[in-house]
Amino acid sequence: MSTVILFNKPFGVLSQFTPESGHAALDTFGFPPGVYAAGRLDHDSEGALLLTDNGKLIKKLLDPKFEHPRTYLAQVDGQITEEAVRKLAKGVDIKGYHTKPCKAEIAEEPDWLWPRNPPVRFRANIPTSWVRLTLIEGKNRQVRHMTAAVGFPTLRLIRVQIGNIPLGDLKPGEWRIVSDKVI
Repeated sequence: MSTVILFNKPFGVLSQFTPESGHAALDTFGFPPGVYAAGRLDHDSEGALLLTDNGKLIKKLLDPKFEHPRTYLAQVDGQITEEAVRKLAKGVDIKGYHTKPCKAEIAEEPDWLWPRNPPVRFRANIPTSWVRLTLIEGKNRQVRHMTAAVGFPTLRLIRVQIGNIPLGDLKPGEWRIVSDKVI
């Protein structure tokens, strides 16, 4: 039986077990031995990260041919428009690559959202807004590049679901074991 863990990765933590460049790593959260991150979130992104001791599951989750969905909430600079959301949904050009179509919609700031430390920068004369994106591919910093490509740079990025596993009420730094049957 495999061990599969859903972890709410805090801002500033690397998706690896070795600290680097002054960033904390996964080694401080008390995971059982032998688990590894099945994917990654950059140190400046937060939210759902799966860890497992099942190498075949890691390969399945990371292999693009399986088109495994991942859902993100992005707080963006400015009031995002319906036109920008339509462009995101159709796919945009980033770094010489056209992203696959995705689900995209304007979202409200969630009432369950924890404060980020450090806080997102605040500018009195420029509003922020939220967009929900569900991608089936995972290029490096893809959501950030996509929102910037449509004129709304990402200020805060939270992965809220992997496949059909929602982050739920896990607080940053908390984790729970999930069944590999739900993936």
